[in-house]
Amino acid sequence: MQIGVNSTVPAQNLLVFQTKRASFKCRKSLLNSLSTESTRKHLSNLEKLLQKTNQTDSDRVTKPLTNGSISIKRKGLFEGLKLWDIKPEMKAAEEMSPSHLNRLQRLLSKTMEYSPRNNLGSRWREYHGCNDWSGLLDPLDENLRREVVRYGEFVQAAYHGFHSNPAMPVDEAPLPRHVALPDRSYKVTKSLYATSSVGLPKWVDDMAPNLGWMTQRSSWIGFVAVCDDRREIQRMGRRDIVIALRGTATCLEWTENFRAQLVRIPGSDDSNQRVECGFLSLHETRGAHVPSLAESVVQEVQRLIEMYKGETLSITITGHSLGAALSLLVADEISSCAPHVPPVAVFSFGGPRVGNKSFVQRLNQKNVKVLRIVNNQDLITRVPGVFIGDNNSWAYTHVGTELKVDTKMSPYLKPDADVACCHDLEAYLHLVDGFLSSNCPFRSNAKRSLVKLVNEQRSNVKQLYTHKALSLNLDRDRLNVPIPGCLPSPSR
Repeated sequence: MQIGVNSTVPAQNLLVFQTKRASFKCRKSLLNSLSTESTRKHLSNLEKLLQKTNQTDSDRVTKPLTNGSISIKRKGLFEGLKLWDIKPEMKAAEEMSPSHLNRLQRLLSKTMEYSPRNNLGSRWREYHGCNDWSGLLDPLDENLRREVVRYGEFVQAAYHGFHSNPAMPVDEAPLPRHVALPDRSYKVTKSLYATSSVGLPKWVDDMAPNLGWMTQRSSWIGFVAVCDDRREIQRMGRRDIVIALRGTATCLEWTENFRAQLVRIPGSDDSNQRVECGFLSLHETRGAHVPSLAESVVQEVQRLIEMYKGETLSITITGHSLGAALSLLVADEISSCAPHVPPVAVFSFGGPRVGNKSFVQRLNQKNVKVLRIVNNQDLITRVPGVFIGDNNSWAYTHVGTELKVDTKMSPYLKPDADVACCHDLEAYLHLVDGFLSSNCPFRSNAKRSLVKLVNEQRSNVKQLYTHKALSLNLDRDRLNVPIPGCLPSPSR
């Protein structure tokens, strides 16, 4: 296509136009891909831009154009064409600068990169919620961010520990299992099991006899761990006891999730204190060869409190999804299991509602601190949501302080990511790592690796980044390198 230059083109724009014409020759394939109508539209825009009236300042007319001014004019001229409206992916590709590529390559690296751990010292109680995390959430305190992600990684270890060996022995008690913790300063002291009070109908086994562990009543659901490293104890300002609980995995756990009626808490003097029937069942029911979750946790916490008598202790309960719901019941149970129970805090990810307003008041009276990390796009955090009657005892209510993140804040995830992605634990940790404040979408110096996110949520990651991951030869299948179950915590 030839474009004639006539006398209407201002003299000082001639060099710019000639440069731009050469640029169009290089972009011939782009124009060829446009419709005839679109071509006319954008060439018309070009003509209008070139015919703009110039300022009357004669010095500016006669002033020689430097290379820098040509570059600026070319940029403004090309943006005026609005070609990005037709080829939006070209703009994204142009923005993938060498520095951006280097940063993406680092985020997609499989090399474990551990963050510096600041000394919490005398402020550890603040980070553990003594003031309900006031002044630490918006903007998100860098030390709290790291602690939240660290506790989330304990839950990832619980998921990995279950899926590495989900089956339970039928005729005997299970053997102790090894759990690979993300933080080597902790050691596992107790395995925890949850048992459903309901069973599947016999016809299910007859129709699908090979479901195996999916239909077992009792399952490994998490662990108790204690910090056993003197340097880490000194950094944190206390010895920390962690209770980590995974989310739903078996058919019967799913069945319990849907038993949404509110029931009284056993042993409570207040008949108005109610929690979800299914969650309470998994918390209180004993298995054929394992104690109930409530019994196991109380016994182990009492033992550890006695073992480390005289030391400064804390109890941190963390869970995702079903594990987040059970964390509240566990916190309620252990907060009064001994004469002098250490401070109890819950860090929950994607947790549903568990009880009514009276249950919330019960936890507040026991001084249980709860930080709920909630993805604004996660539907699970909005259930159970059925209100029955006008009495508050039949209305579900959330507990504690909320840290809200949003899938749409991530520059890597699609804004219309599916329900599974919005509830995924790794997506939660990715969003927490990137969260800075409510008016800052995503911090530029986020450090958390994207490998696990890309490989598990590939369809929900923007194509630009999945394509770049492939071009950087970082695809897991092609490299045949296993992804670690728990990824490094973020740096500041």
